[in-house]
Amino acid sequence: MSERSLADWLAYLERLHPTAIDMGLERSREVARRLGLGRPAPRVVTVTGTNGKGSTCAFLAALMGGQGLKVGIYSSPHLRRYNERVRIDGREAGDAELCRAFAAVEAARGEISLTYFEMGTLAAFWLFERAGLDAVVLEVGLGGRLDAVNLVDADVAVVTSIALDHADWLGDTRDSVAFEKAGIFRAGRPAVCGESDPPTPLLERAASLGTPFYRRGRDYELTPGRDTWDWRGCSAAGGRLELQALPQLELPVENAALALQVYALLDLPWQAERIAAALSATRLSGRLERRHIRWQGKRLSFLLDVGHNPHAAAYLAERLAERPPAGQRLAVFGLLADKDLPGVLEPLLPEVRHWAVAPLPTPRSRPAQELAAVLQGRGALVVACADVAEALQAQCRRAVESDEILVFGSFYCVAEALEWLSRQEEERRDGVAG
Repeated sequence: MSERSLADWLAYLERLHPTAIDMGLERSREVARRLGLGRPAPRVVTVTGTNGKGSTCAFLAALMGGQGLKVGIYSSPHLRRYNERVRIDGREAGDAELCRAFAAVEAARGEISLTYFEMGTLAAFWLFERAGLDAVVLEVGLGGRLDAVNLVDADVAVVTSIALDHADWLGDTRDSVAFEKAGIFRAGRPAVCGESDPPTPLLERAASLGTPFYRRGRDYELTPGRDTWDWRGCSAAGGRLELQALPQLELPVENAALALQVYALLDLPWQAERIAAALSATRLSGRLERRHIRWQGKRLSFLLDVGHNPHAAAYLAERLAERPPAGQRLAVFGLLADKDLPGVLEPLLPEVRHWAVAPLPTPRSRPAQELAAVLQGRGALVVACADVAEALQAQCRRAVESDEILVFGSFYCVAEALEWLSRQEEERRDGVAG
């Protein structure tokens, strides 16, 4: 089995367990015990939330890395390569490393069946322990309480936001979602929440565990400005901390402010210039990501975002309103069947002039005709396409250089777009296109 390629391993993992999602820690905990896994690093931060997990994790890793710490990040899902899920000291884990880790987990699990995510999580922990890391940032896959990431006791637990998503697993109220996410809290260890009015289950769980609970608007806050923003927060000892005239960021500044409060609780050096530089350098593929290509003689601008629920769509609409293009905004859009289609569309309808919709490369996708019908019913200009590549081509033909093409609605949609954009760039370099 150790001779399998990474692609072979991933195909094997997809067949290993009868269901893609099987909430619970018992199976993973037993395999972790057999592997002899302990803490993946001296400092552990676990991040859950409906939206904003990826950028919060990226900011945290950048802040700690800016102080010379060797940091690991475990995140999901990936966009183009599975390797994106496991990053060690600023680089993606290599194929050979991942294959060795999967082989180790496979040998230890014996008769125990694990899901794709559980296998990947244990493999990441196995790699982290062997990398001599100073800290790890762990992104919860689904919920928190029963997620495999929750095997590790975090030094700081982070809840970015609470909104409705994955209702089949987390329930259909903010309180039920909050109950699952509060499961990452640990007795006596701090938790930080990115909301100013967190749901009651978060507060009750923190109180019952004696968890110091930090929330936006009370314990830390950001003050936006035209070209800069200010931050204030507190240290673990209760002292006040401030940063002024921080640079504007491509990623959500709210998540940077949250990451700053988490960083402030880790008893690490507080150097304003290094902190500002780390935040400014943080990037994350598929999150408010801007790309440009030359296509058939035109220089076209793209904005890609993996937002796929109403909360994320509302935030995206706010950012779009702040930076309107000189021309029009065109959209390429696809959505999974279990997502709230009206809730995702409503905030963005005023920001988009024309839509190209497409099915996603998964059986869980909504049909393009259904997306088109709902948009037409709301008076939108829309064309239904066979796939994301065709939708991109349609909008590229329609666009002029002053326009912006927005790609959003799903990790699947953005991943397909990134592959297509890379092909255009490769063809241009080879002298085939442009």
